[in-house]
Amino acid sequence: MDTMTLTIPELGMSRLRKAAEAAEEATGLRAEIIRGVLMMSPTPRGKHAGIVNELFRQLDPALPDHLESYQVASVSLPDDKDDYATPDLLVCDAGFGESDEWLADPGDVELVCEVVSKGNSSKDTTEMVGWYADAGIPAYLLVDPRDGTWTLYTVPREGAYQGVLHGLYGEDIELPALGVKISTGGFTRYA
Repeated sequence: MDTMTLTIPELGMSRLRKAAEAAEEATGLRAEIIRGVLMMSPTPRGKHAGIVNELFRQLDPALPDHLESYQVASVSLPDDKDDYATPDLLVCDAGFGESDEWLADPGDVELVCEVVSKGNSSKDTTEMVGWYADAGIPAYLLVDPRDGTWTLYTVPREGAYQGVLHGLYGEDIELPALGVKISTGGFTRYA
């Protein structure tokens, strides 16, 4: 008979945060708490993971020295460490990689990237747009392998992004604030 051992969550965490930690450890799924709701996501499909890897390969070497890209790192809402998201990729202050913290400070994050999941598209395309704007993340890149499109949201203000740029696979994504251009020609689509 197999047994499962759960670690004791950190003292001082909310009940929801403790539940998220326990559920993540027990299931292997990725937990996030978005606006007080516990959300569980399965391990990404190969194509999803491949796009995240491609984004990382293009972004990381092109970033200024004070920034780095991190896969599957979490960021909280300002002033609420119990409300956090785990984007597929985020770009933030390079010091985060030397930190013992598990949450990146939203004030240090310059870009978050999400690849739309085949089965949970409304989370990425609707809910997370407002959440990342509320967190004050300067840019949110959403890649959609369902139809071969991407959307870049910029200039967060009062829970909404003021700038929205849509594009198709094959069109480059310009990130002038980071001095980076991403080529999308090699991104895959879901079958």
